[in-house]
Amino acid sequence: MAVARLARVSSRGEVVLVELDPTRGSENRKTRPCLVVSPDELNHHLRTVIVAPMTTGGHAYPFRPRCRFAGKDGRVALDQLRTVDRERLRKRLGVLSPATLATVFGVLADMFEHA
Repeated sequence: MAVARLARVSSRGEVVLVELDPTRGSENRKTRPCLVVSPDELNHHLRTVIVAPMTTGGHAYPFRPRCRFAGKDGRVALDQLRTVDRERLRKRLGVLSPATLATVFGVLADMFEHA
């Protein structure tokens, strides 16, 4: 039985359902919503995208910005960034608000600027 995959390339800022298994150790598991954080230029030229899993649980760390999506409060787990093949992308779910995206990309910049 064939598994459905996205027909078009995902864009930065989109929330997509991603099949994260198999995982190891403390990595986020299951098929879950993830935020595409890789730039569109990469997304259109490579077979991989960089995603950050979204969660409604977990700890309130400063590197896990708050978000509201599909009527639920949660966080974007920027400490769990993953590069995944496009074959793992199952379904486009929507986008986060511009204010939330600005916060997410600001936290990412801080994370890598001060590393």
